Amino acid sequence: MPTTITMPQLGETVTEGTVAQWLKNVGDRVEKYEAFVEISTDKVTAEVPSPISGTIRELIAKEGDTVPTGAPIAVIEEASVAGAASPAPAPGNASADSRAPEKTTLSANGLSSVGSSKSAFEEPPVRVSPAVRRLAREHDLNPALLHGTGTGGRITADDVLAATHAEPPKPTTARPPSSAVKPSPTAPVPGQTLQISHARRIIAQRMVESKHTAPHAWTTTEVDVTSAWTWREREKERFRRDQGLPLTLFPFFLRAVVETLREFPLMNARYTEEGIVVHRDVHLGIAVALYDNLIVPVIRNADTLSIGGLAVAAGRLIERARANKLSPDDLMGGTFTVNNTGANGSILSAPIIYSGQAGIITMESIVKRPVVLEGDSIAIRSMMNVCLSIDHRLIDGAIASSFLASVRKRLTSMGPDGSL
Repeated sequence: MPTTITMPQLGETVTEGTVAQWLKNVGDRVEKYEAFVEISTDKVTAEVPSPISGTIRELIAKEGDTVPTGAPIAVIEEASVAGAASPAPAPGNASADSRAPEKTTLSANGLSSVGSSKSAFEEPPVRVSPAVRRLAREHDLNPALLHGTGTGGRITADDVLAATHAEPPKPTTARPPSSAVKPSPTAPVPGQTLQISHARRIIAQRMVESKHTAPHAWTTTEVDVTSAWTWREREKERFRRDQGLPLTLFPFFLRAVVETLREFPLMNARYTEEGIVVHRDVHLGIAVALYDNLIVPVIRNADTLSIGGLAVAAGRLIERARANKLSPDDLMGGTFTVNNTGANGSILSAPIIYSGQAGIITMESIVKRPVVLEGDSIAIRSMMNVCLSIDHRLIDGAIASSFLASVRKRLTSMGPDGSL
């Protein structure tokens, strides 16, 4: 039976996707759960598994086409009937052979078939990320039968591994992103007109929307991070040896920010016409710049993590972002955003607020320079600017200045003999 495959919904707020690359051609065999197409949104590029085994009969959407969620993109002939002769219709059921192809809709959390009462994997009662679902498939496990230990009963990778008593899989080399959505990193030619990617169009729309919707206000402060820098220098080699990740000042900054967000809950809120929604949890977005994209993966419940925990969480997200391996769940639910603009040498920034949040904060370059201390002595100190943009509809200057002063105080008091 021919089955029409439709555009999956890669995230709760995503309404369309772009066919980045077909991994199979017409006439190719595809196995159930084998990736057969790469879909790109403004947030993430993901390989989509086939819901059935069979043969590709038609590729409805072309590479580069942007298709609404639920619209048909391909037709697959199921293996059980591919190439077989059609059976004669049963008496009194002449319409059985003339019915339309079954329509299968993929989603970020699994698949559901319209007109079919069977499914290989029953949909679990809680959401499962694509990465965890893929891991469950690799171990031939039904996620619906697993006990979730994550937030809200969410099924995690550790839950899958615990059920199989297996060791965590070894990391593999990421496949390069499709050239259909990620252009070659060559310098633009003067006089050239560059094609605007789907991701860039969405970024442009959201930046304009944020600036037009939220009245931006901006402020900055200077922070002496000498003690924190000394602490980081003392710990960096051990941390790299134990975690396999570099230790920068970024997680120290993240810890100061999340502690201060708990002190100023209005900064961890969003403005709506019905009222100001103050979030219970601190889900920290971290801006990551890619060659042709800007994405903001989220560290969930960031206020519950130590400096070392934040370093690992941020480091893993950044690694996956650069390897094009983020899942839709990695990009959802941020309540406040942090950007390390200083990594590129910036000393002052006026960042645009991520839509739906109260503010965005940046850490700038760390510069050693002479500073006048108490008692009029002069010393060489490691100094860093911190910049904050706020939505002036819900945050006033007094709160913004107090928030920055608290971040500065926490950073200044860090180290040099603390514990990560």
